[in-house]
Amino acid sequence: MTMRRLGQTEIMVSPLCFGGNVFGWTADEPTSFALLDAFLAEGFNFIDTADCYSIWVPGHKGGESETIIGRWMKARGNRKKVVIATKVGWDMGAGKKGLSKAYIREGVEASLRRLQTDYIDLYQSHVDDASTPQEETLSCYAELIKAGKVRAIGASNFGAPRLAEALDLAEKHGLPRYETLQPLYNLYDREIFEKELEPLCLARGIGVINYYSLAAGFLTGKYRTQADLKDRARGQRIGSTYLNDRGLAILIALDAVAAELRATPAQVALAWLMARPSITAPIASATSVTQFRELAKATRLKLNSAVIQRLDQASQWKAKNAA
Repeated sequence: MTMRRLGQTEIMVSPLCFGGNVFGWTADEPTSFALLDAFLAEGFNFIDTADCYSIWVPGHKGGESETIIGRWMKARGNRKKVVIATKVGWDMGAGKKGLSKAYIREGVEASLRRLQTDYIDLYQSHVDDASTPQEETLSCYAELIKAGKVRAIGASNFGAPRLAEALDLAEKHGLPRYETLQPLYNLYDREIFEKELEPLCLARGIGVINYYSLAAGFLTGKYRTQADLKDRARGQRIGSTYLNDRGLAILIALDAVAAELRATPAQVALAWLMARPSITAPIASATSVTQFRELAKATRLKLNSAVIQRLDQASQWKAKNAA
């Protein structure tokens, strides 16, 4: 497997990142261990999680995903074989949120305990915090890097102006810079990333590890009617956001390309992302080993320029915004 460089760091990662939001949510601990075992066995090494996963589940308080990953790494003794990305800053309740120096210091120690490790490979600002000066945030990250607790930092859900400001501050003051961006991006959700964020990332050498790579599962092709969404964990989001004329047109194009390449729509959707010059590793989740192995085949699927153009046209956003 050809590894890819994470931003301008020396960290090399697989071209597909496993989304750890499912651990402790739609995948229990034994299933999560099996998924992670299969992931590593297939030659992948990049796992993304966050301190808040899975706080949205009734009875959960956050940290469930990190805890499972930590138990898995301890049980397998494989910490050096994996690249762990986690995040800080999301609202955990009881005032625990943001990117202040005090809160990051608290958050990193909690994540390290749950992960049962003494360092985090990629520590990401989960969401922009306008109430905290970016220089304060970056200065705290500098301390963590110097202490050996963090190897590199990234930003998630940042707009282009704020990301550019952070990069400029880092350069001006000799602080660590965000080496990665984690935005919402897939064949359907293209406009926000492609308008401003993608040009910035390409110009500044920022690695992109996009989330919702399969649009909450919509791009797998499993959900084509409202009836298909019944009792699904992400059914409401899919129904309100993706199940429309444009979404169905994208599925038709994916179906056609998948049939020609003897692949699945999900594999084609991921391969389209991996073929884009700005993308380092799309994030995708699976809740069974069989499902993961099907997704993993996307890394071996090569799309030619004609196929990419067809998918681009089917999912274009410019016409939608034309006056």
